[in-house]
Order: sequence, then C-alpha cells, then structure tokens
Amino acid sequence: MSTTKQFKHVSYLWDEAKAAELAGDEVALLVYRSNLLGADLRLTNYGGGNTSCKAIAKDPLTGKDTEVMWVKGSGGDLGTMKRNGLAALHMDRLLNLKSIYRGIEYEDEMVELFNHCIYDLASKAPSIDTALHGFLPFKHIDHLHPDAAIAIAAAKDGKQITKDLFGGKIGWVKWQKPGFDLGLLLKECLDENPGIRGIMLGSHGLFTWGDTAYESYMNTLEVIETCAQYLDSPPAPKGGLRRETFGGQKITSLSKEERLAKAAALAPILRGFCSNADVLQNPLSGGRGAMIGHFTDDDRVLQFINSNDLDRLAPLGTSCPDHFLRTKISPLVLNLGTEEDVTNTTAVKEKIAPLFEAYRKMYAEYYNTCKHANSPAIRDANPVIILYPGVGMFSFAKDKQTTRVASEFYINAINVMRGAEAVSEYTSLPRQEAFNIEYWLLEEAKLQRMPKPKALTGRIALVTGSAGGIGKAIAKKFAEEGACVIINDINEERLQSAMEEFQKLFGRDTAAAALLDVTDNATIEKAFAATALAFGGVDIIVNNAGISISKSITDHSIADWDKLYDILVKGQFLVSKAGTEIMRKQAIGGDIINIVSKNAVVSGPNNAGYGSAKAAQAHMSRLLAAELGGDKIRVNAVNPDAVIADSNIWAGGWAEGRAKAYGITVEELPAYYAKRTLLNETILPVDIANACFAFVGGLLSKSTGNALNVDGGVAAGFLR
Repeated sequence: MSTTKQFKHVSYLWDEAKAAELAGDEVALLVYRSNLLGADLRLTNYGGGNTSCKAIAKDPLTGKDTEVMWVKGSGGDLGTMKRNGLAALHMDRLLNLKSIYRGIEYEDEMVELFNHCIYDLASKAPSIDTALHGFLPFKHIDHLHPDAAIAIAAAKDGKQITKDLFGGKIGWVKWQKPGFDLGLLLKECLDENPGIRGIMLGSHGLFTWGDTAYESYMNTLEVIETCAQYLDSPPAPKGGLRRETFGGQKITSLSKEERLAKAAALAPILRGFCSNADVLQNPLSGGRGAMIGHFTDDDRVLQFINSNDLDRLAPLGTSCPDHFLRTKISPLVLNLGTEEDVTNTTAVKEKIAPLFEAYRKMYAEYYNTCKHANSPAIRDANPVIILYPGVGMFSFAKDKQTTRVASEFYINAINVMRGAEAVSEYTSLPRQEAFNIEYWLLEEAKLQRMPKPKALTGRIALVTGSAGGIGKAIAKKFAEEGACVIINDINEERLQSAMEEFQKLFGRDTAAAALLDVTDNATIEKAFAATALAFGGVDIIVNNAGISISKSITDHSIADWDKLYDILVKGQFLVSKAGTEIMRKQAIGGDIINIVSKNAVVSGPNNAGYGSAKAAQAHMSRLLAAELGGDKIRVNAVNPDAVIADSNIWAGGWAEGRAKAYGITVEELPAYYAKRTLLNETILPVDIANACFAFVGGLLSKSTGNALNVDGGVAAGFLR
C-alpha cells in the first residue's frame, strides 16, 4: 500500500487529528471511517455498502475477553451511520454457524440464527452481508459499490481485467446472491489466493480490508482509484480505434430552458400513468396510490439518453443489486421527440399509453416467468425510471427520498455501463437472478418492517402564502403527515427563512420553494412548474394568501377595493385554474381548500370590501365543487375567525380598524374575540391547519362543497 494522499477520482477525507481523538476505540474508528466512505458518492451511494471491524471486548456474562465483530446493521447508511447503526456479534458463535449450515438451498434460515450470535442486545439487526465480513479474518473490512469497480465487475471480461489490472492482488468471485454461501466463497477465494488485498464480486461490488481502520480506508481508496484510472484511460483495443462513448451522439439535447419547460409540462402526465387512481379514491384501503416524482437533466444522463447505444443498453437493465432494487429491472424510454408539443395532453397520453401498457405486461411476464412457489405477490408494475431523449430522466416512487435515490442509482448504473463499454462489453444480471434478489423473502421481510406510510405520503401540496402565519402552519401540518410541500410567498426574504426552517425540521426531501404573487399569472405558472419539476405535480391546493382592510364605506378607497378583490378573489381564481389544469393532466383527483372567513356570512361594520370578497371566495368554492366533481377534485372551504397569533392579517391597520369598529383598544382584541365565542377559545393558526388536514387526510374523501367553521363558535356565522 502506498502512502499517497493525492487522488484524482476519489476524495481523501481522513483527518489525523480527529482519528487521534478516537484512538483505542476501534468501533468509534469504524463509524468514523464509514462516514468518510459514505460521504463520497463515487465510493458508494445512499444506503449502499457495509463496513466492519473485529475487536476484543468483555463478555457481559463471564467477564472474559471475547472477539466481537461490529458490522453495519440492516437498512443503514454509511454516510450518516452512528454507533447504534451497527450490529455486534460474538465471532466464535458466528463461525460455529458453519457447522450447522445445510447448504445454499437453506441459507436464508441462517439470517435468523445470526440473532443467537448477538453480543450487544441493543444493537441493530444484522444484515444479510454479516457472514461476508465474518468469514474473512481481517480486523477492518469495507464492502462498497463504487461505479468504477462495478464497471469492471459487470464487464464481459471483468475477471481477466481484474487479474491484469492488479497483478493478481485482487481476487474474483463470480456473481452469487449475497448470503451465507457467498461468505464461504469469499473465504475460499482468500485461501486460494493468500496475500490478496481485496476481492471483486462479479456484477456486484468490491471487498477490501486492512489491519487498522486507516489501512482499510487507504486500501479501499487506492483500489477504487486504480479502477477509475483504468476506465479513464483504458489501453487501446487490439486492431482498431476505440469506439465513441455509448456509440456516439444520436440526437442533440434541447437548451436548458427548453428541457425544463418540457419536463414541467410532461411530469404530471407521467405521474398520472405511474399512480394508482383507484387507490387514491379509497385512501383508507392501505394500497399504494400517488407517486412522487424527480427530474434530472444531469450531463451524464443526457450523454446516455442521447446516444446511439440507448436502445441496446437500456433494456438490459442494471447489474448491481443495489441499483435494480431501487430502479426496477429496466427503464421505460419515451417515444417522444424533442420537437413534441407536450402541452397537448390528449395527444401525448394517446402516444405514450401503449408504452406503459407494454411495460406493465413485460414486468408481469418477468414476474410470472421467474416466480417461485413462495414468492411474494407481484408489486407495482409501473416503471420507476423514465427516459426522455434530448430532455432528461424522470423517476417516480412512493416518496421524495426514494425517488431521488432511485434517480441517483440509475446515474450509477449509467456510469457502470459507460465504464464497462469503454473496456469491454457491459453485461447485466440474468432475469432470474435479478428476480431472486427483487422478490427475495428476506427483502420482502425488510419491506414489511418499514413504517406504514403517513396519511399524506405521496401527496403534493401548494399552500399560497406559506412562508408565515396560517399558511406556514398548514404547510407544516401537511409535511408532518407525509406530504411534499411547495413553500411560496411574495417576499423573498421571508420565503428563504421559511425554507431554512422546513429543511431543519423535515430534511432535504420534503419542501421546495417558489416566489408566488397570486395576482400575477406568470409567477403562478412558474410556481406550478417548479412544483412539477420538484415533485411531479400537485394534489392539494390551499388558497390561503390574503390581505385585510377594515374601513367604513366612506373611508374605503377604490384602490383598497381592487386590492382586496385582486388578492382574495382573482388570486383564488388564478391559482385554482392553474392547479386544476395539472390535476386534470394527472387524472388522479385532488383537493382545493379555500381559506375563507366567518366574515363571508356575518355582517359587521367597517367591512364592506373584505367581507364581500370573502363571500365571493365562498361562493366560488361551491361553484368549483360543482364543476370539478367529475374529475374527482374535491373543493372545500375553511372559515376561520380572529386568528391573531402569528398571523399577517393584523398588519396594515386591520387590528386598528377592528378595534375601532368594536370601540375597544388593539390590546383588548384577543380577549374580546375569545369571549364572544361560544367556546370562549382563542383561535390559533394550528387550528386552521388541523381543519385543512381533516379535509385531505382520508376520512372525508367523499366530501366536497362543504365549509368548516373554525371560530370557537360564532352563532351568527352558523351556515344555513
């Protein structure tokens, strides 16, 4: 092993000072090394790979020294893993499992037996790769899925390339499904090739090791760097010039602006094809309904989808199990040209519908041909990855993180195909082997252990004016219940602050942001385009943005009147119109909720402009409910009153105006409003958020044209 710390294709991140603080704690060094490896996506992607260390610890029962292996537990991620993400097992018990192993036909039963080897009862559940680490004698081991290594592992001549490239210092084990038996094969490879520094797993990944955490880390970087350098500058082929990448360019990409415009217009249509409308109309059935989308026009994607080899390589599917478990066996390639008018929804649907039908048929045949007597039932047959030559790549899955990660993994697959084709010929897994992974009973058990989806998982909400006050409370409630939300506001500074808050609360995959002025149709269209690009479409629209002006009829100016009607009435009309167009593209239904007011039905002084505008909002809600029912789009209203806390409604003189109307001071308003209600309660933004959730959470899926009062009980506001 060399001592260089300069690499071109991987990142050297080891901090000697940090490592020195952890000296003597092998498990802490394992976590540190794992986090460094997971931080470089060229080494492994989210959730991929696993690492381990073996060290001496005290047996809690005997007090004697015993060798323990700490290994990444099931379902973890190297980049974010902590100590509690490791499984800890007695090595002597793990090795003794060899004596009761009944053969490859029974290897799945060994996973449950790992539980009898547990050292730390509070540790993570052991993964299927536990035996692969346990049967190798090294103190520190890394198992990763770097694109550069998999490209060689998936090449037709991968075994010979590995031998020549590393001079026999990297072993080779042909493809086999991960499990107990593969662990035995790794040990057999090591016994037959003493002194090797790693093992390449055919079509799968790489094992490397070292006596210390640092030695393992450096060995891993050096082996992957060697693979990457080879792919970057491969030897010239015998008897001719090297062919162009992916056979050269077949079509030219549209401009960035054109790509995004087409993607935004097309995404809702694709989302509709990938979603289950029947489940969406029965949200309490427990089935999978709407999918969340992701779009990328990454240069690596464009190079692949614009190439002459796309039609040959795309149907082959991926090789590494980590790839196809997330991307499905192969992508769907659209038959749309770059000149296609994707705004013509009817024509586009007619053209691509046969593609989806063919894909579902292909997937069903794949399942029926490969299934075993005890295979789990067929899963969703729609594609996860959809390629549009000249434009980019869409992905659709149950939530944003899953679809984003699927997109990232298909880019890994593209990298693998590019590398394998550069030095040899790309080979994918046989369909039966792929099926055995995808419908593996252990994989199914892992899926069954996952938390049940929340009420709004798979749904996308745009709440106008959601950077503060009632709108932000509604957006937070929806996000807490699993929805993806578009935070929007007319104020850029407030919008940025709200986005930072949402990312801190919910992470990177829950919210996106867009400037939106409800009186400006251009910004509305941009906001919905941003929604389509970020998440694939929209399911819930909450018309919340508003303004309040309280003046007597003689003090009310024409400008005041126009401003109220522009924001409250015209704004609701424009946003609902644009949102309806997207919902109709999707054809999976949806919800529109209008935040109206008690003032829509209650007459009071100094309120002619605001009250009549709210009444217009209320009646527009009824009109749209009548019009959109055939599209399964529900339209309902929430009527708040006196929401004082954290509400922008009190800006601009409204509080002073209402206080004057009631003959009290501004400071007396909260108590005044509470005491005039039947429940004697103060109304908060979260109360309005809960009312909105009541309409969209599933229990009221057959309710439209309704209004829900959230005012503490104002008898004059009772609907009749």
